[in-house]
Formats: sequence, structure tokens, C-alpha cells
Amino acid sequence: MTNHDRAPAILAIDLDAVVANWRLIKARAPGAEAAAVVKADGYGLGAARVAKALARAGCRSFFVATIDEGIALRKVLPEQALYVLCGPLPGAGMDLVAHRLVPVLNSLEQIGLWLGLGRATGEALPAILHIDTGMNRLGLDAAAVAHLAAEPALLEGLSVPLVMSHMACADEPGHAMNRAQLDAFNALAGRLGLAAPRSLAASSTVFLGADYHFDMVRPGAALYGVNPVPGQPNPMAPVARLEAKILQVRDVDTPQTVGYGATHHVAAKGRIATVAAGYADGLFRSLGNRGFGVIEGVRVPVVGRISMDLTTFDVSGLAPDVARPGAVIELLGPDHTVDDLALEAGTIGYEVLTALGARYHRVYAGGAR
Repeated sequence: MTNHDRAPAILAIDLDAVVANWRLIKARAPGAEAAAVVKADGYGLGAARVAKALARAGCRSFFVATIDEGIALRKVLPEQALYVLCGPLPGAGMDLVAHRLVPVLNSLEQIGLWLGLGRATGEALPAILHIDTGMNRLGLDAAAVAHLAAEPALLEGLSVPLVMSHMACADEPGHAMNRAQLDAFNALAGRLGLAAPRSLAASSTVFLGADYHFDMVRPGAALYGVNPVPGQPNPMAPVARLEAKILQVRDVDTPQTVGYGATHHVAAKGRIATVAAGYADGLFRSLGNRGFGVIEGVRVPVVGRISMDLTTFDVSGLAPDVARPGAVIELLGPDHTVDDLALEAGTIGYEVLTALGARYHRVYAGGAR
């Protein structure tokens, strides 16, 4: 018996599709380097496998969120540039140096910490400077930039390969914040007086136009098939396919109910199929009585609550030889995309992907030269 045979649910990841999406982004920003954001274990799809495929395709720069993510990725990417978005933490600076990880410096305190480590090691350590242009999350605000501009000696001894910022509303092309942040980035980056390359665009920002591309774009979710232009046809190829095997099919009739809390009342004679995937696997509890799966192109609704390990579907409209134990229900795929599932769950595709559980049997295809 193989892992595939005993696995109740299979998550298939198409690495060729990831590479195709990266190349599409690269083509949309022809004057800029196309990096790749592989934080949160490659948005739930496996950072090591994704990053190796992108590196083979020519990607040279990768972004992660934490130091540990960077250390893990360095094991499979010995030569590429690895950037850590959360920056250095007190006491952890030497881990960055030892693994050749470049931190993103988000505050004057982080700049001071990194410069102090550089003095201790006798090196001009590289670091990205992050300017906050409206997110009010991480990054140097206008006052901090003014402080650095007034005292340029504060950046002496620092090697800066990039100055970056991050957009708040890029998935809404008409939002006034987009132009405001672009103008703020140009003004604040200019005040620093550095000759370093600049980067503003993540996935959706790439599609706002050339003014936003600068020297590097940093796609994340779009690489994994999430639509970067909501409300328009998705230009990205689907990457993940999730299929769950039917464990049991049960005949039901009124006045029976289905699942915890008896939230679904059977209205007429029908059939309920149960699969071994639940909220412990990333199928959000909010999908109860509102989500869908697909069997051979036919949508079948979730009925009852999602439980930890199980989900139930109404397969009354399908022939017994189609909806049978051992047959599969597509939970994610060409007929039920990550954005479809996100809409049903009241969330976004980013959360759908990063919530995918560890119990799925994962199968990778493509990614070769």
C-alpha cells in the first residue's frame, strides 16, 4: 500500500504553474527584477520545493517572514539572496550573519541593532530599509526618515541593497491610497539620499502599472494562483488541487438532520457523502451549510457543520456509481478555485492556502529545468 492509497485526501501542487506565474509577473514588469515571497512555508504549499523550482527558473531573490524561515530556506538555496521581512531580533543577529540572511530594517531601533552588530564583526552588513508609506504596521515612518536624512552618518557602515515599502489597497485599483503611497514612497525614499534600488510592488501592485514597478517586484500570493486583480478574470495559473476521498455515503430522509448542532434539516429523500477533511485540515468551520465541492464537474453543497476531521456533502443529484466510497470530491482545483473557496468562507485566498493542514498527502509535479 502506498501513501497515496492510504491517504484520505490528496493535495497536489503544480510547480510548473508556480514558475509560469512568476514568469507572467516578470513579463508584466520588464524593467524590474522579479523576486519571490515564500513566507509561511510558501503560502502553505512548501517553501523548499517552490523556491528550488523558482531558482531553477532564474529567480535570484527570495523573501521570508522570520529568521527560522530563512535558515530553513538557506539549506536548499545556497547562493540566492534571502531577505527576512521581520528584521533582526535582539540576540539573534548572529544567526542572520551566520546564514547569510539579509534583514529588512523597519525601525531606528533595528537600524541601531544591525549597525552595532556590524561594528562588532568589522563588516558593513547588508540590510533593506523599509519605509512605511501608509500601512502603519512595520517600517520607518516620516519622522524616522527625517531623522535619518538630518543625520546621514547614522547609515554609515550599512550596505543597503534595496529600499522598499508595501501597499495597503493595491487590490482596489481606483483607491486613492495607491497614488498617495506611490507619492509618499518617492518623496521619502528621495529624502534618504541613497542610490539603492527601490521596490514597492507586491502581487496586486504589479498590475497597477509601470509607475509602481521600480527596480524589483515582490510577488507572493499571485505565484500560488490567488487572483491579484479581484473582480477581473484571474491571469494566474491554478497551482493547488485538493481532493478528498468519500469514506461513506448514507441514505437520508426527512425529518433527519446532519452534523453537530443539527443545523441541516433533510428536506427530502437523498444521500450524504462524508469525506475525511475538516477544520483541522484548513476547511474553515464557516463553510458549514454554505461551501461546495465538485464531483466530475458537478457542484455538491456542504451540508451541516464542518467538524474537526470530517465534512459532509449532499450528493443526492448524482448517480450512486459516481458518488460512492473511494470516489473523490474536489475541494480546490480548476472547478473550485482558491478564490471560490475564500468567497464561500468569507475570507481571502491567502488564508485558504496558509491554513492547509499537514495531514494531506502532498504530491508535487513539475519544477524541473
